[in-house]
Amino acid sequence: MIALSLAEIAAVVGGQTYDIPDPSVQVTGPVVRDSREVEPGSLFVAFVGERVDGHDYARAVVEAGAAAVLASRPVGVPAIVVDDVQAALGALARHVVRTLGTTLVALTGSAGKTSTKDLIAQVLRRKAPTVFTPGSLNNEIGLPLTALSATEETRFLVLEMGARGIGHIRYLADLTPPRIGLVLNVGTAHIGEFGGREQIAQAKGELVESLPPASEGGTAVLNADDPLVRAMASRTQAKVVLFGESGEADVRAENVRLTDTGQPAFRLHTPSGASDVTMRLYGEHHVSNALAAAAVAHELGMSAEEIATALSEAGSLSRWRMEVTERPDGVTIVNDAYNANPESMRAALRALAAMGTGRRTWAVLGKMAELGDEALAEHDAVGRLAVRLNVGKLVAVGGREAAWLQLGAYNEGSWGEESVHVSDAQAAVDLLRSELRPGDVVLVKASRSVGLEGVAQALLETGAEGEVVAR
Repeated sequence: MIALSLAEIAAVVGGQTYDIPDPSVQVTGPVVRDSREVEPGSLFVAFVGERVDGHDYARAVVEAGAAAVLASRPVGVPAIVVDDVQAALGALARHVVRTLGTTLVALTGSAGKTSTKDLIAQVLRRKAPTVFTPGSLNNEIGLPLTALSATEETRFLVLEMGARGIGHIRYLADLTPPRIGLVLNVGTAHIGEFGGREQIAQAKGELVESLPPASEGGTAVLNADDPLVRAMASRTQAKVVLFGESGEADVRAENVRLTDTGQPAFRLHTPSGASDVTMRLYGEHHVSNALAAAAVAHELGMSAEEIATALSEAGSLSRWRMEVTERPDGVTIVNDAYNANPESMRAALRALAAMGTGRRTWAVLGKMAELGDEALAEHDAVGRLAVRLNVGKLVAVGGREAAWLQLGAYNEGSWGEESVHVSDAQAAVDLLRSELRPGDVVLVKASRSVGLEGVAQALLETGAEGEVVAR
């Protein structure tokens, strides 16, 4: 964070100082909410959770070097006390972002946010110092913490914005006002909470509504291939840039194909030129993510050649997202267990089919959460798709939703040999350990709450020391 005195921070957040002998002491380290991340000069933010109260760690963090605690009550050590810690954190982030004047890029969408954010960051940091959201910390706490990690050297700040309801993105965009806003897609993730795709589109479009007008540099980057996203052009006064495979897109892909190992390649076209891209990531769905990143980079002054080189060298910076590891015995594990929704599940299955050409493939799948009334139909459809793609064997893991996956496969034409329903992750591991053979490719994917990353880890441990061949 930029250096600010405790007195300055108290004024920004509207707080009172307690037990601070010298208010001119500066916060020079990171702003953190985890006591294990405290460094000398840090500001520790004390949140009260269901099981842990950050105030209980106040003395320990100050002894570890924290300059003070941002708290909702006095804690007996240097503290800035506010009525609402979350609101104060947001106010501090807003102040720092406006003080820095860095170019802020915000993105949202139903699927692919984190992968696209990672791509944008890897492209832009070739041009100038870039700070970006770590992992998926895209909510009202993670977003301001990321923004506060920017410094005077930061030129680009790339922030992922998530939403579970109307108004969430508007709130985040108010905390950290973007100059460039990117909307990837409108899918069915969290449809059970929103109530329908139109409501999801309403929420995601709050990002483009928050942008400054074109005369002030505001730019909305929209997916030309998604009608609900493209329609958001009418909701902004910013310049509109379209990306996609459509011929009308400003930044588009031609000659899209997958390599023998399932990695996408294409000809990138931008208004300033064209160049070839062959990605290290797996799955054709990354083409759209790459085009989104390319559109942002082009708007920030990078050439087609620079962008194509960066995209061709970029990897995944976040764990358990199409993380491909090859065991010494030739079994390939594809760990995509961080999260799942119908769109990402279909994309992962298609990537598995491409990677597994000439090899035996396994899809170890679990529940897709928060689908509401669409849950049965969507799980059934994924099970059917696994059969249509000729996946060698579907292993559906867990309770009711997993049973629907297996039933979809059965009804599509998988009569016992090609699909199986198991009760839990350990049962899946036991089955795979007994049946995997050299050359097999195993995809592991489910919503985060299912915890199927443990299956991937167990399979890697079974195969001894694997080699990560790409991410």
